[in-house]
Amino acid sequence: MQKIINVHEAKTHLSRLIEQAHAGEEIILAKSGRPYARLMPLDDKTVTRQPGRLPGTVDEAFFEPLPESELIGWEGR
Repeated sequence: MQKIINVHEAKTHLSRLIEQAHAGEEIILAKSGRPYARLMPLDDKTVTRQPGRLPGTVDEAFFEPLPESELIGWEGR
């Protein structure tokens, strides 16, 4: 459900609006009657990183020293 609230009212009732957003309600903040921003709950999903889940994607050449011409470009010489 979506609710449109004027910025002045939002300043007065911010704590209550945050609780409503946390409960799943989407609140549109309006300035001079025009939609301006959206207050909505954050996604609770946390992604756990898995190092090494793409094995073998880095070629061994990646670890070789760069040629002098490439180093000059990177170092701005």
